[in-house]
Amino acid sequence: GPRWNYFFTRDWMLICLSFSSRFNWSELIPLRLWGRTLGLQTENSQFILEGMPFRIFGGSMHYFRVPREYWEDRMLKMKACGLNTLTTYVPWNLHEQERGKFDFSQNLDLEAFLSLAAKNGLWVILRPGPYICSEWDLGGLPSWLLQDPEMQLRTTYKGFTEAVDAYFDHLMPIVVPLQYKKGGPIIAVQVENEYGSYAKDPNYMTYVKMALLNRGIVELLMTSDNKNGLSFGLVEGGIDQPKMVMEYWTGWFDNWGGPHYVFDADEMVNTVASILKLGASINLYMFHGGTNFGFMNGALEADEYKSDVTSYDYDAVLTEAGDYTSKFFKLRQLFSMIIGNYKSKNQNTVLPTLFHLSLSFCITGQPLPLPPMIESKASYGAILLHQYISLWDVLPSLLQPIKSEFPINMENLHLNDSSGQSYGYVLYETVIFGGGHLHSRDHVRDRAQVFVNTMYVGELDYNTVELSLPDGQGFRQLRLLVENRGRVNYGLALNDQRKGLIGDVFLNKTPLRNFKIYSLEMKPGFMKSLRHIAGWSAVPDYFVGPAFFRGRLWIEHQPQDTFLKLQGWEKGVVFVNGQNLGRYWKIGPQETLYLPGPWLWKGSNEIVIFEERTAGRIIQSVDIPYLGRTQYVD
Repeated sequence: GPRWNYFFTRDWMLICLSFSSRFNWSELIPLRLWGRTLGLQTENSQFILEGMPFRIFGGSMHYFRVPREYWEDRMLKMKACGLNTLTTYVPWNLHEQERGKFDFSQNLDLEAFLSLAAKNGLWVILRPGPYICSEWDLGGLPSWLLQDPEMQLRTTYKGFTEAVDAYFDHLMPIVVPLQYKKGGPIIAVQVENEYGSYAKDPNYMTYVKMALLNRGIVELLMTSDNKNGLSFGLVEGGIDQPKMVMEYWTGWFDNWGGPHYVFDADEMVNTVASILKLGASINLYMFHGGTNFGFMNGALEADEYKSDVTSYDYDAVLTEAGDYTSKFFKLRQLFSMIIGNYKSKNQNTVLPTLFHLSLSFCITGQPLPLPPMIESKASYGAILLHQYISLWDVLPSLLQPIKSEFPINMENLHLNDSSGQSYGYVLYETVIFGGGHLHSRDHVRDRAQVFVNTMYVGELDYNTVELSLPDGQGFRQLRLLVENRGRVNYGLALNDQRKGLIGDVFLNKTPLRNFKIYSLEMKPGFMKSLRHIAGWSAVPDYFVGPAFFRGRLWIEHQPQDTFLKLQGWEKGVVFVNGQNLGRYWKIGPQETLYLPGPWLWKGSNEIVIFEERTAGRIIQSVDIPYLGRTQYVD
């Protein structure tokens, strides 16, 4: 049956969207409202705000997936579409990348993001986790939690709750002053996320709820679950009515090797209209998806492991670069029609001021604000990658190996103030005598290129667990370059997301020993050092990686958004002016990487590519993205 069990009359729905032309609603923003004592509440089968009926028309946008310079543009487009509420997750693994070191600056400035939402007349539903799913590495949980071999994520296991408590001790002082009752935009806070689909500890949701309440959260608490998880994901004190579609999926995410999923715009808008007629509140997931910059993409593990692509375009209401889609204009027309219908039926109705105040930003202004102008995109043409340096030449200069008798998984490497390595690659190097049969015993996470000295032999992954190594004279180096392609973010396998070599690898049935282990996390400090290293040389006519390549993009005028097309390249990562744009892979579907204009400079821009195998000589800067072959989803 439907998820929305409560029905209202059409007249009530339209009243909820009403505005009087006597008031200049553009002047009213959340931080300037008075008399905030009750906040968002539930009464019977409806939301009420300051005692008056209220409907949530929300859209998801994640500050950590959008360049800070574009936050306001996306919010204005949200308002122009007819939405009144912004929902966002909070990614623990970005805010505490190393245990005990917290970062809420620059693109992670949550306070600035929430204040900007208030300035632009949007309410906020905050989804602080600690787990967020969101097609994000480990569902937003820091990888250093997995250093504990007994770790039980998303339970009341002491090692987990102590880490959550320390994180919330830093997060909540930012959030609490921005709640509705304190003059801020936050009208509701979600307790964890989709716990009904995990449900490993009946005490866990109560723990998270109390962790929020004890740190000053006073607004309405919500949960979010799919139909099958509803009975397991509830928490006492969290609402279970009125029903709200917390994630109405406007599209879907893509995996490497699959299609680019597309949802039909008319079908989507018709479904939204049906939900509104039922009287339910709604949140569009996603209104604007953005990008999984860097190594932050998540993965699926159902029948097989599938990692998510860099783009989080999601076929959402706005594109990855923030441009309008047909979904935007169809939704805007739907909301405008609802407002227009009510106005024509109730021209002489004068409603109390408090009623208007409580309902402002249901739809802000009448008619809706004009959509902001779109930013033009640039096509900067061909960019020559004229220099390269082999990974093997980088090792002795920039990286100090960790020596270990046994292989060590990425998270347990003694790095980053004992927080281990979170993302990127790890190179395992040992000495062998002769060739033979190499078997991974399925201990490679997630993909290893195998080299004897510098000669490429093959790959090991989930599907390929054995290789033949060629015979040779004397002692030789066996090298396994292992990539963490992204940790699973959903399902019951979260505790099993350690990366690198997670156990022994065997040569002729004997476990390999005595490793040199090199961490290739490719953090900004490493990329800066790479710039000044000796050994860069002209790219020959043919070369195979792994290697770093670099070139320059010269921009004469004010930089604009563009997309990098890597035709002729095989698999790797692109850095522009030190910013990690994310992964590319010739298997698709994604063929272009989004490069935001604010990350470019007028004049010279450095482009560095880490290519695992086959390198091209040029990349193309184009003004249109190509996300791959499409497949419509019913």
